[in-house]
Amino acid sequence: MTDPWARPANQAPPVPPPPQFPQGPNPGQAGIPPQGGPGEPQKTDSSLLAKITNLFRDPLSIVLVVVIVVALALAGVLGGELYARSRADSVVTKATECVVQDSAKASFGVVPPFLWQHMSGHYTNINIETAGNQVREAKGMKVIINIKDVRLEDTATASGSIGSLVANINWSSEGIKQTIQDAIPLVGAFLTGVTTNPSAGTIELQGALGKITAKPEVVDNGISLQVTELSGLGFTLPRETVQPALDAFTSSLTKNYPLGIHADNVQVTDSGVVSQFSTQNASIPKDNQDPCFAGL
Repeated sequence: MTDPWARPANQAPPVPPPPQFPQGPNPGQAGIPPQGGPGEPQKTDSSLLAKITNLFRDPLSIVLVVVIVVALALAGVLGGELYARSRADSVVTKATECVVQDSAKASFGVVPPFLWQHMSGHYTNINIETAGNQVREAKGMKVIINIKDVRLEDTATASGSIGSLVANINWSSEGIKQTIQDAIPLVGAFLTGVTTNPSAGTIELQGALGKITAKPEVVDNGISLQVTELSGLGFTLPRETVQPALDAFTSSLTKNYPLGIHADNVQVTDSGVVSQFSTQNASIPKDNQDPCFAGL
């Protein structure tokens, strides 16, 4: 008798199910960092490149980038311009102060830009103004100078050239009095004041015993005080004695300036004496010729 529950002879035995292993979290879940393939860094680079590409596709972004670049460039040029201009002002100021023996302030012309002038060695316009305390031993003298067409070209005999220099000088009456008192004992001993007469073109050196009337004139490229009158009770000095003393005084003050600077004209005003000095096509001295120009 056949067993109804028996396995058929030709049937394979059942295959047992595969073993069940615990399943861990998927890559990227908490606990296990994602494993990037070799292509991941390239994806980051590609993303950055894409952002930059997109930035330059926007016209507004392009304009902003250009504006920033131009602004930075202009800031650099402006900073260099201001520094170079300040440095040059300082050098010229120092040379002027050495010549006039008073504090001064120099400034270069705005056009063309100073950096261009410096690179070319051609300075178009320089303005200088002294404090007005003195010029050499002349007390109360103020000078305003305008210099044009300066070219720095080092040669065997000069450091460069100056196309033109014009100096306007204002010498106050009080300054004239102080200067004469200090410099001319013969006259300064009795001098108590100085007044001017613009209509006559003269100045009066006043003392307790009399006065000296003198006319400022241009003589030998300098300013001279020509005595026209001596008056006053008890005044015994002859003109021949006073005039040489005044000539020596004015010569030491208004002659022998560097660069061939000389007097052009002189005029008496209500407050003193004004004059103009100038020079044309002058050679700038080398360091060993004039120490005042050593820093140029």
